[in-house]
Amino acid sequence: MNSAERQAQIGMQLSTAEKPITATSFAEQFGVSRQTVVGDIALMRARGEDLVATPRGYMYVKETRHQAVIVCRHEPAQAGDEMSRIVDNGGALLDVIVDHPLYGQLRGELQIRTHAEINLFLGRMKKNQGKMLSELTDGVHLHTIAYETPDQLTAIKDALRKAGYLYEETSR
Repeated sequence: MNSAERQAQIGMQLSTAEKPITATSFAEQFGVSRQTVVGDIALMRARGEDLVATPRGYMYVKETRHQAVIVCRHEPAQAGDEMSRIVDNGGALLDVIVDHPLYGQLRGELQIRTHAEINLFLGRMKKNQGKMLSELTDGVHLHTIAYETPDQLTAIKDALRKAGYLYEETSR
């Protein structure tokens, strides 16, 4: 199988996948290295395919009816609670963004929609002794949140405000 055929297979599988698929999984399936698959994905993205790398693997971007960017601030140990408040109120965390003084805007894909995905993310963070991007900016960070109804966004903001995580004009 050549690169173009492999990329077509990757695209077909990702287009019907219910959850992200790892490069390692594709590599085993096609009998190539993980890095070969990473290169295939990079070429697909360069051609304009709307693929994202999440902590759980690759996926096509899922369209949602509504999105909002919210600003939060909290300690790293509170990240799980913040994520739970968003998910519990019908939202999905699409990403995390920080404005770094040297590198500018840094963005991490999250695509977190369930408590299982929260637990997986936090478990991997702990296992890899990782740091939250917000640690670079004294806890201040942005999230792109997907939601279905305006009431869900209101509930998400209210839950974050109640916990003291929502960074607003009055937060300063």
